[in-house]
Amino acid sequence: MTAQQQLIFQDSSVLQDFMLSALLDDSPLTPTADFAAWFASRAEAHPFQVSRVPFAELTGWSFDPTTGNLGHESGRFFTIDGLDVRTDRTWISHWRQPIIVQPEIGVLGILAKKFDGILHFLMQAKMEPGNVNTVQLSPTVQATRSNYMGVHKGAEIRYLEHFAPGRHSRVLVDALQSEQGAWFLHKRNRNMVVETDGDVMVDEDFCWLTLGQIRGLLRIEHLVNMDARTVLSCIPVAVSTDSHSARGKSGASGEFPLSVLRSAQGEGGARHSISEVLSWLTELRARRELIAERIPLTEVRHGGWQRSETAISHESGRYFEVVAVDVQAGSREIASWRQPLVAPRETGLLALIARTVNGTLHILVQARADAGSLNGAEIAPTVHCQPANYRDVPPEHRPYFLDYVEAAEPHAIRYDVMQSEEGGRFLHAVNRYLVIEAGEDFPLDVPEEYCWVTVYQLTSLLAHSNYLNVELRSLLACTQSIW
Repeated sequence: MTAQQQLIFQDSSVLQDFMLSALLDDSPLTPTADFAAWFASRAEAHPFQVSRVPFAELTGWSFDPTTGNLGHESGRFFTIDGLDVRTDRTWISHWRQPIIVQPEIGVLGILAKKFDGILHFLMQAKMEPGNVNTVQLSPTVQATRSNYMGVHKGAEIRYLEHFAPGRHSRVLVDALQSEQGAWFLHKRNRNMVVETDGDVMVDEDFCWLTLGQIRGLLRIEHLVNMDARTVLSCIPVAVSTDSHSARGKSGASGEFPLSVLRSAQGEGGARHSISEVLSWLTELRARRELIAERIPLTEVRHGGWQRSETAISHESGRYFEVVAVDVQAGSREIASWRQPLVAPRETGLLALIARTVNGTLHILVQARADAGSLNGAEIAPTVHCQPANYRDVPPEHRPYFLDYVEAAEPHAIRYDVMQSEEGGRFLHAVNRYLVIEAGEDFPLDVPEEYCWVTVYQLTSLLAHSNYLNVELRSLLACTQSIW
């Protein structure tokens, strides 16, 4: 164990507990063979219905008569404002758009407890209005400040006491992390894993799973939600030294498992030191221009946005819409409500290109600044886009490596699963998650916005805020299911 890991986890036993849990893909508490039936029963146990409605029927919400901003009568939850964005990009350097403004810091927390010496995690079958399949596997607690302060006047949030001030739980992971910068303005959530040794009454919508079981479920589309994935990404990587079994999980050939082991254990073999990686990111943050100013929502019409009775959308038919929904949910803190949601117009693509360099797996990442980013650029996947937005774009303005990823041969694809993004604010936001193993002919010299890093370096940065964007964190959690 390295000195830096000791600083992050304080105690080597914490890392050992995570690793033991990651190696077990079954548990007598919730047998893997029984999980699918349990999960299906929770989806069927409560009535769920989500339907789009006109803005005029958005009870409790209204457009401000002066600014046109869309907000709740309580003044809490979030608002839909306008944003004016200027950058130094060579293609579309200035635009206006709607943006979600939610200054509150929410809690995404997973409760852990040892059973027979093995750490288990309490996961929830939770409905969110924007989920493509309504119910997904979620953290123990997934709540905005407005929710856990009771603004919605609903039932108390279960297990919140384990994450609140004065808790007796042992903190294993605790970091503020950013949310989707393309749709949120400066949004962050507190990502936590806490361990209790007390008795826990398990509600019927919750179950205990090992880390190995959860990582196995990450290979199933639209099952583990984004909020769970971002918390899971903050847990240190545990990989198998059995190259045969690891290769069987990934479904491809080569020395990938051994190179992953080296990549996850420390900085040895890294193409760049962690200091060089941080300097690369800082340089781009300091040099690249991103000026984002809040403007009245009515002003986004000058950027090609238009409002109808049912949607705020772009005249090109691209990007996303703001819509209104009516929600009926039997298992939530309140049984029914209405709210706005952001609805992407197309499926996105989040891809990592991985390559072994000197026996150590490296991942190609980019420094990317979205409109709502808090500190400018964050570290993002190799490819992070909605490909449909680039159908008619000149080749020089297409995202780097998009063509390479889309043309990848099946034998090079390590992970290829459709996953949903946050269902509490986004309606049917879906991305294709890809991990591609490149051969030795893939160039090591890359554009200045890109950098080769190891798994260990990314994991180390996750102990801090605003280094890895939510898309990379989510994808990094998914990659752990193939090792």
